[in-house]
Amino acid sequence: MLDHFGLLAPFYERFIPPPNPERWLKLLDLPVAGNLLDAGGGTGRVSGQLRPYVQHMVIADESAKMLAEARAKAVCCPVVGGVERLPFADNSFDRVMVVDALHHFANQRLAIADLARVLKPGGRLVIEEPDLHRLSVKFVAVAEKVALMRSKFYYPEAIRDMAAACGLQTSIESDGRFAAWVIAEKEVG
Repeated sequence: MLDHFGLLAPFYERFIPPPNPERWLKLLDLPVAGNLLDAGGGTGRVSGQLRPYVQHMVIADESAKMLAEARAKAVCCPVVGGVERLPFADNSFDRVMVVDALHHFANQRLAIADLARVLKPGGRLVIEEPDLHRLSVKFVAVAEKVALMRSKFYYPEAIRDMAAACGLQTSIESDGRFAAWVIAEKEVG
């Protein structure tokens, strides 16, 4: 199978620059005196900007080459592995983020369940995905299929429902153009 992200790793941030961190600070309710997990975070292009607002940061990704780029920035603790079976104890992270990566995971339902497992009570999980309601996103989904990326896109409502099935309180935000964010919180007690 073609290693798309391994090939893109050295150039990734030249083509896809990090967004303004203000939205993520709000979505994740940062700063927090705790731990942040960037699941499927690759080079850390988004979470790297958030490092000053958390106590400890971990980026988990299947691509060792993408994580090598993150490691070079010295902003995180990189962990190679799939998001469906994270090597962390229950209730390990105060905040968890997934940026434009859920559709690349092998099993989205298992991934969300494991993200909910490692989220601390009172913690927040934010999943950003392209909004499949948008025609432009449908073209991206087709292009990724043609490129043999094995991507599986979901509507924001389906992602919300997967998170809710894990006992998380959920809501959806959209930029009205390309992206949607599912915000999920784990109740205390």
